[in-house]
Amino acid sequence: MSARTRKTTHIDGLPSRVLSEIARLERSRNYLCPGDVSAALRHWREYVHLPQRRLWQDYECGSPYWYCCEQDPFAARALLDTVTRALSARNARELRRIVGRFDAVWDRPSPPYDPGGG
Repeated sequence: MSARTRKTTHIDGLPSRVLSEIARLERSRNYLCPGDVSAALRHWREYVHLPQRRLWQDYECGSPYWYCCEQDPFAARALLDTVTRALSARNARELRRIVGRFDAVWDRPSPPYDPGGG
């Protein structure tokens, strides 16, 4: 695979030293492939921004499509935790900062239910 077609990790807001260490982990760990960390972060970001009704349904019932499409957002979040533990302390803080933004959206309380719709 040439350098132009090789998947790379790109995460907005992370310094190049962090991206370099993530790329090294993606090449050296058997549970990672190039681009896995950025894909996991993208899946988690997209999931936490879904409408709350969908989040609740997925949390309670599960989504049958995650297992066939390998896009389980909770597995993506778990992968981000695993990678964070594998990074150096300084670089882990940087990745946690980015992931923490999306976790804050996930942890936001739901608005009160209004049966009258108004």
